[in-house]
Amino acid sequence: MSASKKTAWAVTAAALLPLVAASPAHADKKEDQQPKPPAMMSTVGGALLGRPGTQVQLGPGAPVLPKELSARSWIVADAESGAVLAAHNSHWRLAPASTLKMLFADTLLPKFPRTANHTVKPEDLAGIGSGSSLVGVKEKQTYSVHDLWLGVFLRSGNDAVRVLSSMNNGIPQTVRDMNDHAAELQALDTHVVSPDGYDAPGQVSSAYDLTLIARSGMQKADFREYAATARATFPGEQKPGKKRETFQIQNTNRLLTGDFGVAPYQGIAGVKNGNTTHAGSTFTGVAERNGKVLLVTVMNPSSKEQHAVYKETARLLDWGFAAAGKVKPVGELVPPKSARTGPASDTSSAPAPGKNAPGTTSGTAAEASAAANRSGGVGIALAVAGGVLVLLAGGVFLVNRRWPLPELVRRRPRTDESVNP
Repeated sequence: MSASKKTAWAVTAAALLPLVAASPAHADKKEDQQPKPPAMMSTVGGALLGRPGTQVQLGPGAPVLPKELSARSWIVADAESGAVLAAHNSHWRLAPASTLKMLFADTLLPKFPRTANHTVKPEDLAGIGSGSSLVGVKEKQTYSVHDLWLGVFLRSGNDAVRVLSSMNNGIPQTVRDMNDHAAELQALDTHVVSPDGYDAPGQVSSAYDLTLIARSGMQKADFREYAATARATFPGEQKPGKKRETFQIQNTNRLLTGDFGVAPYQGIAGVKNGNTTHAGSTFTGVAERNGKVLLVTVMNPSSKEQHAVYKETARLLDWGFAAAGKVKPVGELVPPKSARTGPASDTSSAPAPGKNAPGTTSGTAAEASAAANRSGGVGIALAVAGGVLVLLAGGVFLVNRRWPLPELVRRRPRTDESVNP
């Protein structure tokens, strides 16, 4: 190579070197722009849960966590014992979207009998956010409380939430009730501004809190039924002299009903999904397999994968079922403030498996079958409908002791009807 060519090559290399060196810095800058969890978060449930990043303690034979996880925050917990099997930024306070409706339901469900009727007034529907999900509630039409809850759970209807809030003396009262109930559950990352989960300044929750809330809700028979219902008939307009019209509504939980690219998850029994501009996609699910009941919450995946929130939830459920008994818990789901505690061996007040405590709703085989039929034969039986996750005597439970698993835990086979055409 001539001296002139060597000189030209050296000059070219020198010119390109800064560009090559700058490339990683550019990538790092882009990565730095991604939101990061706080360095210090709540330690409710255990010190490890307050640390940023993934927390897991694998034992012998335990499977590694799935690689395809992009959510800002997630958690895998045993729904009965409360043990947290693994977590990732689980106390990061993020916008919850419609998963906040779980708290709305857990707070208000006990207040109104499902057979009560309400005629909708114009003011009942005031203030619904632009672009809200709606079930189709109309002014001057009468709906049962049961109808309205179907609208909340299946279609995530903000119109149904507004009507039920009106029945509860209005939005401000409902927000106060929800915040009070969150505090009682020790869901201390949660602050409610809008009861339907619509984006609002200061409205936050966390994967940990949403899991606590779901665990509480699933102890209510009506909550379990609505959460596992795949399809239902909803009242339409009542025209003079004619039979009232009806239309079918379908649950927007794709792990329950299935969708293109998402198969119904075997053993799923609810509970709630959400999606808003600020929150991204959020989801809390409960599923049963071989007598084990798990809760998983996933918040705001960044993956471009279609239906990422459901696919990441399914991966974490699969991992949790495979890892159960092979990992050391990294924390626990704490009991409500009002719950009394007792030693692990104390079972004096516990109902027998499959039985409900005095003062709680009875779970029967007929109830489980009827609820499962209402779900349209999706790939579950209402896994917790027969009384799993029931409260113990007096409406409280003993900490550090498994809740009784009922004999009525069954799954229904999947049918072609359970998947969207």
